[in-house]
Parts: sequence; structure tokens; C-alpha cells
Amino acid sequence: MIAVLGLVVGVVAGLLVRPEVPAMVEPYLPIAVVAALDAVFGGLRAMLDGIFDDKVFVVSFLSNVVVAALIVFLGDKLGVGAQLSTGVVVVLGIRIFSNAAAIRRHIFRA
Repeated sequence: MIAVLGLVVGVVAGLLVRPEVPAMVEPYLPIAVVAALDAVFGGLRAMLDGIFDDKVFVVSFLSNVVVAALIVFLGDKLGVGAQLSTGVVVVLGIRIFSNAAAIRRHIFRA
């Protein structure tokens, strides 16, 4: 319940404050969000499988975001940022859909 309350408070605060993303960070934000979603779906799957560990979740969440952002940053420096961004999104998207399928199978037994 605390997590849901925190989510609601965060969304309301974001809507009221309307923070602006610095232009320097803007290209990395979508990749960071996809990486964070991968960690969230992985955590949900682990919870349903009964193997969830909060320390593993936090480390996975932070490392996914940092590694994805570093890959895109490196791609920008090498001049292939769009290609590496697409690669990161494809890989993380596959993981997200794999976790979503496992969650669906667990919930609906199908």
C-alpha cells in the first residue's frame, strides 16, 4: 500500500510542479524509462515466482538505467547513438515482453 501511495503522490507532484528535463539529459530519458520498466517487470515476475529480493531489485533497477544510459552515451560519442538506442530498446523490449508473458502465465495459468 505504501508503494501505491508513493506512486500517487509522485504522479500528483509531477503534474503540479511540471519539472523540465535538461536538454543535455533529454536523449537518455526514454532509454532510462525503458530500462526501469524492464527492472519493474522483472521484479514483478520474481515476486510472483516467490524469489523476489528487494536488494536485487534495487541493484537491478539502478544498474539497468545506468548501463542503458552509458551505452547510449557511448553511441552518441561514436556517432551511432540512434543505432545503439534502437538496440537497447529492442533488447529491453524483448525482456519486458518475456517477463510480461511469464506474469500472464502465472496470473491466468495459461
